[in-house]
Amino acid sequence: MESCGRSSCCARCPYCRCTGTEVAEEETMDDIVFRSDTVLSDIHLHTPKERHLMVRLNGVGQPVFLSQFKLLRKQTDVEFEKKYKNAFTIENGRGGRRGDGIPLILGHNKNETLSKGIDCLLDADGDLEVVRRPQCTSTLQAEDLSREKVCPMVLMKGGEDLYEEEEQECRNDIIKIEHTMATPLEDVGKQVWRGAFLLADYILFDQDAFRCRTLLELGGGTGLTSIIAATIAGRVYCTDVGEDLLATCEQNVRLNRHLWELAGSEVKVKELDWLKDGLCTDPEAPYSWSEAEIADMYNHASVILAADVFYDDDLTDAFFGTLRRLTGYLNRVCTIYLAIEKRLNFTLRSMDIACEAYSHFRDALSNLASLRDGEMKYTVEPVRLAFCQSLVYERIEQLELWKVVAEPQT
Repeated sequence: MESCGRSSCCARCPYCRCTGTEVAEEETMDDIVFRSDTVLSDIHLHTPKERHLMVRLNGVGQPVFLSQFKLLRKQTDVEFEKKYKNAFTIENGRGGRRGDGIPLILGHNKNETLSKGIDCLLDADGDLEVVRRPQCTSTLQAEDLSREKVCPMVLMKGGEDLYEEEEQECRNDIIKIEHTMATPLEDVGKQVWRGAFLLADYILFDQDAFRCRTLLELGGGTGLTSIIAATIAGRVYCTDVGEDLLATCEQNVRLNRHLWELAGSEVKVKELDWLKDGLCTDPEAPYSWSEAEIADMYNHASVILAADVFYDDDLTDAFFGTLRRLTGYLNRVCTIYLAIEKRLNFTLRSMDIACEAYSHFRDALSNLASLRDGEMKYTVEPVRLAFCQSLVYERIEQLELWKVVAEPQT
């Protein structure tokens, strides 16, 4: 992963990847150029065969794009196996699953299937025919043929009708998300991150743990995880800070309302600042809490979610302080799911590769598990990522999911 080369950034910025990049000799106007303090999510940089449509400017003048993310498993297991019954490959001769989570189904006769597969790879003389990768004319093309460079398509005035039919179509296997693509570190919540996909995957996998429950997401960002959770849960409170970010989240909830309304659920977008002790109850403030909503959340919430919000040590400490305060107010058994991506960075402070934000997160998690204050007991365990993939994204080995169970001791 590339680093920005600035000590003040590298020590605190695990997302940084486009900074310090040398400009190609033959640069065109279509190439995206980022400033040294720009943060860009891999989700947007390497989204194959997706159109990123610029739809508007947000309240602070940043371009807002509309992306569509496809659900892989909306069918029943039987329908899914029928769809992919021919997905057998020689490399996975024992069956199992491909890297994208799609099951590989073997034929009824294993030996016959293997024999036919091998015959297809041989020429008339019995020699093995190898399908070779096409020659590349430049190093840029050779970087990764499985990925496509993102070229945002800007909606021009008078051209909206080109996508009007697509925008009006409500599909149950598509999630529409408005987001920015490159932001300063303080605005990373306006992008979509891999941890949100991982947590959404787990929710779709272990549906019984979330069905008909009241959920609270901390640092919900664009709202992707909350939207997925609302297709199963009874009510979801999606919280974050910043009026512009919360407006984007509310817009995404509105774009996908056909998904959670079909399930009879509800999504409420609210402000929750980890650096403040209480909830915002000012009726004049947007996204404030009413007394009824506060009572409902404290009386019924039993699951807390957070995805990829551990990138700053001070905010991580504030998060765990908020978590302890909320679980203490709930005064019931509560399950917390935390998704995080371990990001490697070269820091000038240590002159070495480090995962400082991840290390601080693990320390905070260990401190929570060892807490003995007589009021709450926290049990921490990692979740094995053996569950199937239901959304299209790159599930890299640096992704982790943690489960915390908070139990009152009095």
